Amino acid sequence: MSDTLNLPAETRERNGKGASRDLRRNGRVPAVVYGGKEEPLSIHLEEKELTRQLMTGHFFNSIIEVEVGGKKYRTQPKDVAFHPVSSRPLHVDFLRVAKGATVHVNVPVVFENEEASPGLKRGGVLNVVRHELELVCDAEKIPHEITIDLTGFDLGESIHFTHVTLPKGVESAITDRDFTIATIATPSALRSAEGEEAEAEAE
Repeated sequence: MSDTLNLPAETRERNGKGASRDLRRNGRVPAVVYGGKEEPLSIHLEEKELTRQLMTGHFFNSIIEVEVGGKKYRTQPKDVAFHPVSSRPLHVDFLRVAKGATVHVNVPVVFENEEASPGLKRGGVLNVVRHELELVCDAEKIPHEITIDLTGFDLGESIHFTHVTLPKGVESAITDRDFTIATIATPSALRSAEGEEAEAEAE
């Protein structure tokens, strides 16, 4: 399960584009904490620490404790705006999360036992359709990742959501279909060779 991350912050005295530009020039990132039937709280964060936590790979599926003036706010990151050229974080939205609350998260998919897939051993290619799964779970039980076993999958076969084993208390946010997560695709060279072999047998 994901750890709770801690992120120190300070309140913003001024809002607006000019104030935000001043903050960014000083290595700070403007942000807002909202939800929970409370007024939105305008804050700013240290860019270096925010970037470090973004680089962990599980920032968006973690509970973030934002500490402002000695008070901690349990939150879930909902959106980070990035600069289109430099990719620097420009603004962050945090949603307040109550104890025991249910949250919607996107959790990365990891594949294992590729060597046990007949399709991949024959030169097939793992074509990932969904790199993340939309899940619903308790805020205290957000998984870091979901592992999918490729054992036995052959060329042309698909890995659907029904092949996934979720941790207890974790459910899919998509409930109306058994969606495809990945396929074992036949590479063009192998497909061509198999086609020629079939033609030769026919002759």
